[in-house]
This record gives sequence, structure tokens and C-alpha cells, in this order.
Amino acid sequence: MGFRRSIYKSPAQLRLMVAPGLATAASLAAVRAAIKPGVTTLELDEIAEQAIHAHGGVSNFKMVPGYRNTVCASVNDAVVHGIPNDVRLAAGDIVSIDSGAEIDGWNGDSAITVVIPDPARPELVAERERLSEVTRMSLWHGIARLARATHLNEVGEAIQDYVEANPPAGGGEYGILTEYIGHGIGRSMHEEPPVFNYRVRPKGPEVKPGLVVAIEPMIVGGTTDTYVGDDDWTVFTSDKASAAHWEHSVAVHKDGIWVLTAPDGGAADLAPLGVVPVPIA
Repeated sequence: MGFRRSIYKSPAQLRLMVAPGLATAASLAAVRAAIKPGVTTLELDEIAEQAIHAHGGVSNFKMVPGYRNTVCASVNDAVVHGIPNDVRLAAGDIVSIDSGAEIDGWNGDSAITVVIPDPARPELVAERERLSEVTRMSLWHGIARLARATHLNEVGEAIQDYVEANPPAGGGEYGILTEYIGHGIGRSMHEEPPVFNYRVRPKGPEVKPGLVVAIEPMIVGGTTDTYVGDDDWTVFTSDKASAAHWEHSVAVHKDGIWVLTAPDGGAADLAPLGVVPVPIA
């Protein structure tokens, strides 16, 4: 399969993607600090909106036809694309927040998962925290592989390898969603090429300077069967199992890689994996 050269950005274009990445990161940091029992996801949505505006950006989620919010907020058995609402979060909830910003026509996209402490249900919290951490680390293993890869689809292999090597503490296995995957990012939030979170036969495009992708594993604690709710957006697990979602936008440039949606470029999380990210010059 051939890929258009247009998926690769110029050095000047890569530099323009730094600001929206940082605005996206700031929105998620603000939301993370506000997540607690009693808060609504609509309130979190407003917090994210304010943070993006404070960094000179606008919400690119609001530019998606039919979507009116700044973030997607997916709680418990909701995996992705959850619409913020006025339901108050409760202790023990697992909450995934996906956010994105646009500045000067360039985009950032990132997601985090937070488990709200609940002293009354330590086993549930531990189960959900492990699910989130395995998902988060699978993302970082995918990013680390990108730094060494010759072709993009090596990323999905690394993600699947990590998830399979780290099953639930109580036995069984985690499920990697296959219907929902990562993507290229640049002038549009969603661009070519697709970024798989699992092994596929094609090699994918060559990893070389100018490639910018949003890697986003979505992992569930049960089967991978899902359905879309009555709002025509929210994706739920069919068996009501918990779900986690982590995402970063990552740029490949002539000197290495840089995680655009991490304030340190991914340095802290990549160090244990033997990768040193390099700022975009």
C-alpha cells in the first residue's frame, strides 16, 4: 500500500504543532486537578475550555460536525466519545477525558484516564487503577517503539505485546478495541495514516522525519464488544466492563521524537524505556 508524501510535515510545520500540543496538555492538567466526587463532566468541559483559551487556542472537538463540547468524557463502561453531562462523578469512578486544541490551523489531541479514590471499595479501585496503568504504559511502549521503528505499524505490535504481558491481577486478559484506533494529525485533527493499537500484517508508512501521529490505545476489562449509546456518540462496553483510554500526539523529526502533548516532550515516561526525546528545533 502506498502513502502520500503529504502525511509528512516540514520542519517549519512541526514547529507550529508545538503550541496546540501544549494547550491540549494544559487542558488535561486542569481537568485532572478538578476531578473529584460531586463534579460533573460538564464542569470539567468548561475547565478544559478555559485552559485552551488561556493558551491562545480553540477547541478542535467543537469543529467536529455535530459535536458541541470541548472534551469527550467517558465514565466507567463508556470507552470513548462520551458527551459531557450534568451527572455528578462518584468515588470509584474511572473517568477518561479526551481533549484537543487548535492554534493557527494546527492541532493537538490527547487523552488521560483518572480513577477517583474510594476507601469503601478498594478492590474496585485497584482493579480500575491497574487497567488505567496498563493502558497508559502500553501507550508509552508504543511511543518508545516509534522512536526506533522503521514502519508505523510496529507501534501496534508494541502496544499489544505490553497489554498481553500485563494481564489483570485477578486473571483473564484485557481487551484491545480494534474498531477505534489512532490517526495522523496536523492541519486536521484526524488525518492519514491510521495508527493501530494491535498487530496487523501491513507494515504501514515509513517512520521518518515529518510523521506526526496520535497514538491512543483503548483497553477494556472484558470483551471488546461495544455499542454506541442513544446519543449517537458514546461508545460503551457491551458487558459493562470498565474501560481506559490514553493518548498522545507525537512528532518524528530529524533529531528524534517529541511528544507534543507532554510538557516535557515525554522525557520522564520515556527514560525508563531507554528513549530520550529531543525538542523540535
